[in-house]
Amino acid sequence: MVMAVRVHEMGGPEKLIYEDIPISDPGEGEVRVRHTAIGLNFIDVYYREGGYPATPPFTLGMEGAGVVEALGTGVQGLKEGDRVAYASQPVGAYAEARLIKADRVVKLPASINDQTAAAMMLQGMTAYYLLRRTYQVQSGDTILFHAAAGGVGLIACQWAKLLGATVIGTVGSKEKGELAQAHGCDHPVNYKTEDFVARVKDITAGKGVRVVYDSVGKDTFMHSLDCLQRFGLLVSFGQSSGKAEPLDILELSKRGSLYVTRPTLFHYIDSRADLERAAGELFDAVASGAIKIEVKQTYALKDAAQAHRDLEGRKTTGSTVLLP
Repeated sequence: MVMAVRVHEMGGPEKLIYEDIPISDPGEGEVRVRHTAIGLNFIDVYYREGGYPATPPFTLGMEGAGVVEALGTGVQGLKEGDRVAYASQPVGAYAEARLIKADRVVKLPASINDQTAAAMMLQGMTAYYLLRRTYQVQSGDTILFHAAAGGVGLIACQWAKLLGATVIGTVGSKEKGELAQAHGCDHPVNYKTEDFVARVKDITAGKGVRVVYDSVGKDTFMHSLDCLQRFGLLVSFGQSSGKAEPLDILELSKRGSLYVTRPTLFHYIDSRADLERAAGELFDAVASGAIKIEVKQTYALKDAAQAHRDLEGRKTTGSTVLLP
């Protein structure tokens, strides 16, 4: 038996139940990972609320780090005691230990500690695919990144600066703006006190940006389109404020032959080769010091409900880790 945070019915943070669950030996191609740290992400909220499909009861969480404590048949390249991390479907990370396919975990280099790993796998590889694959940010580009002081935002701002971009980032407070600026955001914009569309136009001399990265959704979607230059791309990769209203596709032509995409990390790391490439580039960037992972909050696993309340209340910055 292991302790885990489970969802028996969809709803608010109060629906998270900390309880004992059974765990078996790993099957063919699986490993059992004993968690030392677990990542908290907004996608966990979507699963808890029922926005993403899952059948109760289920254990939340898609990201963690720990130690391999048992291997199933056919597993190669891993051994008991290896330090590993992952960001993968299906859910199940909010537990002291779990079973997971061996080809979904990657070994951790000695230079990266477990809390850092748990905080960066999903968020860091998300920043990687957004900036390196969905739209390949080039030196000289000006980009807009919403929620720049969040976990993905802080990593993305640093990575975009490393690539030579000028970064405009929206934030919800003066303090968050200072945090984003300290991590590579050239122009933090407080959306509570400033019109971010007007600020983007001002910063770019009326031209707009090449790409907008939007994880907010309903509150920002149409305004994000207004920030784009002709042939620009809106990358909608989350919906922390709720689902955006259905889009009349003619709005894209009216605004300058724009593009919109709704990607997900898991398509970009579906193959083992793609996973190793994404994790490898992330590990290299972090190990070099070019990207710093900020674990700003930690909670005991049993306090996951409070962690969710703080995340949804926008009381958190950077990355948050749950400790078993």
